[in-house]
Amino acid sequence: MSAPAPPHPPYPHPPHNPSPGRRRRSPVAGADLSASIAVFLIALPLSLGIALATGAPLQAGLVAAAVGGIVAGRLGGCPLQVSGPAAGLTVVTADLIHRYGWRTTCGITVLAGLAQLGLGCLRVARGALAVSPAVVHGMLAGIGITIAVAQLHIVLGGSPDSSVLANLRALPAQLARLHPAAVSMSALTLALLLAWPRLPGRAGRLLRNAPAALVAVTGATATAALTGLSLPRVDLPSWRSHALAGPPEGPALGLAAAVLTTTLVCSVQSLLGAVAVDKLIAGRTGPVPPIARAGLDRELLGQGAANIVSGALGGLPVAGVAVRSTANVNSGAVSRNSTMLHGVLVVVAALLMVPALEEIPLASLAALVMAVGVQMVSLHHIRAVTRHREVPVYAATTLGVVLLGVLQGVFLGVAVAVALALSRLARTRITHEEKEGVHYVRVRGQLTFLAVPRLSRALHLVPQGAPAVVELDGSFMDHAAYESLQEWRSTHTARGGTAELSGRRGGIRTAGPASSAGCRCRPWTPWRNHQSCFPEAAAPADRKAGQGAGRELARGISSFQRNTAPLVREELARLAREGQRPTQLFLTCADSRLVTSMITASGPGDLFVVRNIGNLVPPPGQEHGDDSVAAAVEYAVDVLGVRSITVCGHSGCGAMQALAAATDAGEDTPGTPLRRWLRHGRPSLARMTNDRRARPRLAGRATADTVEQLCLVNVVQQLEHLRAHGPVARALGRDELELHGMYFHVGEAQAYLLTRTEEGEVFEEVTEGVMEGVPAREAPSPV
Repeated sequence: MSAPAPPHPPYPHPPHNPSPGRRRRSPVAGADLSASIAVFLIALPLSLGIALATGAPLQAGLVAAAVGGIVAGRLGGCPLQVSGPAAGLTVVTADLIHRYGWRTTCGITVLAGLAQLGLGCLRVARGALAVSPAVVHGMLAGIGITIAVAQLHIVLGGSPDSSVLANLRALPAQLARLHPAAVSMSALTLALLLAWPRLPGRAGRLLRNAPAALVAVTGATATAALTGLSLPRVDLPSWRSHALAGPPEGPALGLAAAVLTTTLVCSVQSLLGAVAVDKLIAGRTGPVPPIARAGLDRELLGQGAANIVSGALGGLPVAGVAVRSTANVNSGAVSRNSTMLHGVLVVVAALLMVPALEEIPLASLAALVMAVGVQMVSLHHIRAVTRHREVPVYAATTLGVVLLGVLQGVFLGVAVAVALALSRLARTRITHEEKEGVHYVRVRGQLTFLAVPRLSRALHLVPQGAPAVVELDGSFMDHAAYESLQEWRSTHTARGGTAELSGRRGGIRTAGPASSAGCRCRPWTPWRNHQSCFPEAAAPADRKAGQGAGRELARGISSFQRNTAPLVREELARLAREGQRPTQLFLTCADSRLVTSMITASGPGDLFVVRNIGNLVPPPGQEHGDDSVAAAVEYAVDVLGVRSITVCGHSGCGAMQALAAATDAGEDTPGTPLRRWLRHGRPSLARMTNDRRARPRLAGRATADTVEQLCLVNVVQQLEHLRAHGPVARALGRDELELHGMYFHVGEAQAYLLTRTEEGEVFEEVTEGVMEGVPAREAPSPV
């Protein structure tokens, strides 16, 4: 049950999304309506052009655009991704039509949709993201080259062949018999397509709001009509004669391969498109409402349903389309209504705009699709694969798609990617050098059993008793290499030398020295305050007095970036988009020994933490009060809607020691900021002194001393201060909030929860499984 909105002005942090039960259905937003029109104007000519490029009936492109918008838009997991006939499917569909005919191709599309539904139910959508980006980019580039070469023949006034090689061989003869009218309309289309986005000035900014694809096709169509040019145009037969899907006919293995290819290309393109749309949404600025992150399994289910419907109605295969999705996001769409409305507009155009559509020259559509094909060979992608040294994967996939086919090209690219990864795994560079009496052994690359002989030779170059540093710069070390390294290290240190292992790049975990077996500062990076456990942890150059202390923070951050950031980046990106929604406020001391995420086993977004000296909560309205704690409590309860507040004290608290040792003269003197802050702890001291029978106790043992007793009393007293704060009192009155007390014994690494018994308030040990299987009301009761 969500709390009602606070009566005061809204906070700068975005509030929670309302619960589904309270969400109201609102009419279509104006932003969605304008975005749907922009996407429709782009989709209409592209859908006809892609249908033309595949050799399918032109109505098939309109059917796929409508179904992709309405069905995939309604059921898919990425609300702003626009689906429809995609250029990436052109080569696959054209090959299927050439081999099996149109009706069987529609049946294959239906079967591919069923396969996508099965994959979505198995929740394997994220597996598609494991495919190397070089393979995906190479596949798109190969498809783009195939499209461009085929459409070039139509641009020149001819007709394309079924293969790239045949089209290339026929190109000289086609150039010898140009069709002037077709070439002129194609040239006009390409000129408008390239020049329209670059119109200068204020007028140019206004005109650029019209999609370049629509302007190019409209300009060519109007010119052809006004000049009376004789050239082939769009032919849309009556919908009564439109061919629907038929049962697949052909060899079983060939049909299975066709279904697999269609499923693979549709799914990979749609899933990668959904991830790209997520990034576009995250990068939007301005007052845009929060949009849910793409659910990839649901997106696969939506795409499967769309392909079933599109194939059954005689439409092209459906997939997420980057151009239309980008236009949808950039036009300010805020919900899936824009995607669905664009599909409705396509239906209206297919029924009411047939005479206008039939005036479009085929050469203009071919030029449009050829431009799309050329753009699929992205220079940005080529630079990216070059930077990551994956050009062989990209080139193999591209050539494989062009010469062999899409499925064969993808398999070839994956094989090259695997071979390249194995080659890199086996390639390791090991060097040895001496500098100022310290011997450095540097390992660059993956450290596997293949590199053990070279590693052993390098390590034996280090003289007995000499200081040595082994720098590991890689993301993997197998068991054989680890054993060899540790055996040398033990022998070298036993003979009086020192051996430091550094550079835990990419998750390499190296064992500590033998003397640190009982060290308690594992498993995090050893800082200066843990140097007793790691006597050789500082680099030799840093062991002089006063050096190295300021570098530990940078080292820790560097370790986080190398080892932890890759593991949490996806979760933090989700939290950055969706905002924080913690259910717990955890108020504890600023003591460095209390690592809240460690003792609660919590992660990012779980706890809203407030820390101060002595885990104190100043009562409201108190003179010389402090608003920071009250502001945090108000924000947590009224804005974030936390369901629980925990006050956690700890053993050896310096604030409680200062209170216990305070004199009357010291208490009356304003003193330093620290003394003024500790005044908020005086009620705890008075409670312990005046009411000995009401003191809380530890279950199972007596308190160690007065300070520990005061630490327990202070937790109970601060809970009473919390109840006096207005937001807390209101939430408690609505039964929407629980208060808990906790005590953490640092030396024992033991947590205690405050409960109320017939004998009074008791802090009971939290043991493994104490909360498991216990209903909330039977757990240690809140106080």
